Parts: sequence; C-alpha cells; structure tokens
Amino acid sequence: MKTVLITGCSSGFGLETARYFLERDWQVIATMRAPREDILPRSERLRVLALDVTDSESIRQAVDAAGPIDVLVNNAGIGVMNVLEGTPMETVREVFETNTLGTIAMIQAVLPQFRQQKAGIIVNVTSGVTLRAIPLVSVYTASKAAVNAFTESLALELQPFNVRVSLVIPGLASETRFGDTAQSRMQGGLPEAYAGFAQSVFAQVAQAVQSSLVTRPLDVAEAVWRAANDPASPVRIAAGADAVAAMTASR
Repeated sequence: MKTVLITGCSSGFGLETARYFLERDWQVIATMRAPREDILPRSERLRVLALDVTDSESIRQAVDAAGPIDVLVNNAGIGVMNVLEGTPMETVREVFETNTLGTIAMIQAVLPQFRQQKAGIIVNVTSGVTLRAIPLVSVYTASKAAVNAFTESLALELQPFNVRVSLVIPGLASETRFGDTAQSRMQGGLPEAYAGFAQSVFAQVAQAVQSSLVTRPLDVAEAVWRAANDPASPVRIAAGADAVAAMTASR
C-alpha cells in the first residue's frame, strides 16, 4: 500500500486530493497548519498532522512523524490580490515564504529518503496564472512561476535517482478560499489611482468563475493522481478546462 503526504489539506485542492487518494486505497497523510480530522472521511489509512511549511521545525516534525512515503504533494499556498504599488514587502515575503520557499523546504526534507530508496514522486501544485497573465496577482504569479522553473530543473536533477517530479497547474477555481484570502491580504492598501481599474478586474474575475471553463478541486485531484501513478505523464499537467486551454495557447 502506497503512502502520500499532502500539504495544505484544510480546504480546496488539498482537501479534495486527500479524499481522492483515500477512496483509492492509499495511505494518506493530510497536513495542515491547524489539524482537523472532521473534514475528512474516517479511515485507518488516514493520518492528519500539523504542518506549517514556513517553519523548519514544523516540517522536520511532520516528516519524521510521517515515516516512509512514496509521494509528496506540495499544495499549500496563499494568495494575494493587489497592484504591486500597494503591496507591502512584508506581504510579498509572506507569499514567497509559503508558495516558493515552503515548497523547496518540503522537498529538501523528503529527498534523503527518496534518494536512498531510489524511488519517489514529487508533485508541485502551482497556478494557471503562470500560463496566462492577469493583473492584480503579479506577486502571486511570481511565486508560482518560480516553482514552475524550479520543478523543471529539479526533474532533470533527480532522474539519476529514479525520483519523478511533476507540476500540476490548475486554472481559475470557483470552489476554493483563494479569492477570499487573496483579497484579504489587500488590507485596504489599494492606491486610489488604481481603484477603478481594480474594480473592473474584480468584476471580470467574478464573472469568469461563473462560467463552465473553471477548475474544480476534483480536476486537480485527478491531475495529481495521474502525476503520481502514470510514469509516462509529462512534467507539466494542466488541471481544469481553462488551464488546458491556456497551456495549449502558450505552446
């Protein structure tokens, strides 16, 4: 029986991915900053662990408690929506600490066991904004684009150890807390000169999430499952109709 460790399982993509793997008889280690077992089905194959990907000691404790794993899914992330001029550097650092450095730190923590056993799979979940630029998310886009480039380089670096590394790139999601948390980090810091423009962007995003071309958490779970189980899968896997269209256009 294989074991997957998933970060950021308190909601959205991570929660759905944990459910998906549980339903397919995997052992699942679902991690989140504030552990909640009530949001997942009861199962002897499930463990819920506390994990803050910005805290090196939290990472060490979680990885030690997890024991041997076959797959690491780096899903934990935070968003920010604001123009760059109105985004404090403190917020910029917070986003990169979680989305970029947190992903790298998690991989560093599991690589010794993957390398020694000459087997392992790493799946990094990023974002469709890296495929098709939209305004007000330049900082978030940068944090995720860095993971894209890092992943593609790492995939080559780990080939000699039979460790596969993949990207799952979701499109715009209507069923996660990203939008709420992203706008909350604006913290009233939107410069007045951008107010009209920002409102028009918010309206377009709200309209877009009502369309049929959005990404469901299930789309992401299926893409992660493919990355974990199909050795022939590409390094980049789009999740959701809008992400597939954006990836096709970018080619």
